[in-house]
Amino acid sequence: MFEFAVQATSGRARTADFHTPHGTVRTPMFMPVGTQGSVKGLSPREVLDVGSQMILANTYHLMLRPGPDLVAQHGGLQGFTAYPGPFLTDSGGFQVMSLGHMRRITEEGATFKSHLDGSPVLLTPERSVGVQEALGADVIMAFDECPPYPATQEYVRDSLERTLRWLERSLKSKTRDDQALFAIVQGGVFPELRERSLAATVAFGTPGFAIGGLAVGESKEEMYPAIRQTADGLPAAKPRYLMGVGHPEDLVAAIGLGVDMFDCVYPTRTGRFGYVLTDDGRVNMNSSAPRKQMSPIDPDCDCYACRHYTRAYLAHLVKAEEMLAPRMFSLHNIRYLHRVVERARTAIEEGRYAEWALEWGQRYFKGVIPGWFSNAVSSTS
Repeated sequence: MFEFAVQATSGRARTADFHTPHGTVRTPMFMPVGTQGSVKGLSPREVLDVGSQMILANTYHLMLRPGPDLVAQHGGLQGFTAYPGPFLTDSGGFQVMSLGHMRRITEEGATFKSHLDGSPVLLTPERSVGVQEALGADVIMAFDECPPYPATQEYVRDSLERTLRWLERSLKSKTRDDQALFAIVQGGVFPELRERSLAATVAFGTPGFAIGGLAVGESKEEMYPAIRQTADGLPAAKPRYLMGVGHPEDLVAAIGLGVDMFDCVYPTRTGRFGYVLTDDGRVNMNSSAPRKQMSPIDPDCDCYACRHYTRAYLAHLVKAEEMLAPRMFSLHNIRYLHRVVERARTAIEEGRYAEWALEWGQRYFKGVIPGWFSNAVSSTS
């Protein structure tokens, strides 16, 4: 039912076919985020048309509204959302960090104040898995704590030990064979704690593994050694998922380190703020320059916005506060990230990933490539 078959490698970078109950996806891949069961502003048809293979949905938010039982009555997320492809659900562990001002952690789990009405909500490993089983995602995540940054080494150590105990409870409570539960490696930016988490987490033998606790405020110089260490320590025959990462340069660098799966709200959130992504960097469509530009957002892009509209028209929509503008920017940005990973897959298949990535970086960084980027994409096996 679940199979991960590596097809090609180039240095640490690799392509693979990941077979799930709702279809086979090709990695490396980027997953748009549908927090409430919807990628903001876009229909499932539009999300599919730009090349999306799998969507991430949020366990915490769907648990509170509309509730997992209603989703289950629709046959799971596919029936509820009308998106036919595979889904991945997070565990609610990110909210343990992001809602830190509204929650209390104990060995049992995390107690939140609902952001909807302030009522207390207890999320445990057992409840997290139960909700995810009702949602029916293809890939579900073990309940964990994503420690904040900065955090002391002592705090991160205590957190990862609790996460390991929660992983054991998550696995014991899982009942469905048609869902793959991924364990999450933590440890922050402390190499010795990463190593401890790696050794203990891999021993559980889950169908896939996530790299957690990064992209939470640390520098690139801190993040990328942790990604490399974690990816190197994970089984080569199973998917590696870097959680919450979606900036183009991070995708290209982390693919060079052997990461297969990514998710982030970045392309849609950036689009709603009026920014679009290109190989030449991010373009501010709120500024005056695009209002007279007769070219598309990106002449190399095949999304609906780039095939039909000029920058001048879209900038006019921004000024007029028309909702079509953030919709088209979100659509383009998701398509841009999909095009990045599609080109990455081609470069891997051709055995020239490092060369392609450095060429991409030369343009994206306008000739001044950061050391953390060149070190990542130049990695050899």
